[in-house]
Amino acid sequence: MNTFKEISAKDFSMNPFSLKDDWMLITASKDGKTNAMTANWGGFGYMWHKEVVYVVIRPQRYTKEFVDASESFSLCFFEKGFKKELNYLGSVSGRNENKIEKSGLNILDENGIPYFEESKLVIFVKKLYVQPTGAEFFLDKEIVEKWYPYADHHILYIGEVTKILQK
Repeated sequence: MNTFKEISAKDFSMNPFSLKDDWMLITASKDGKTNAMTANWGGFGYMWHKEVVYVVIRPQRYTKEFVDASESFSLCFFEKGFKKELNYLGSVSGRNENKIEKSGLNILDENGIPYFEESKLVIFVKKLYVQPTGAEFFLDKEIVEKWYPYADHHILYIGEVTKILQK
């Protein structure tokens, strides 16, 4: 049973700085398959006269292929009781197994955009901008040393918030 209700971006009242503690799943589909990855780096804002989110994905992540192949994707946030499932989805590659099925989470679909029934909050995102990051752009070189020892710099995605569902 779908217990979500749609809220407008203007009514979105959660503290974005506390959402990092809840983690999220970046979820997208391609060729009839869905994949998701755990993340907690990103942000919310207003750009180009649109409510936007930004997320970053490392180039080797399998989910990146799904996000790149899709016009839209979802960000799914969960209650703290789902840490085990989110840790699993963040540590196992969908290249090697059907990790979503093994996680026990249930996929729903909204106009071709996958999301999870167990989410407490779902943000649907339409991609607007994609840009690789690189060491040469960091003013604080300690970030590069700490977070990119293998030079696998994130790809930045900025997307328009098209719908928000909340339980």
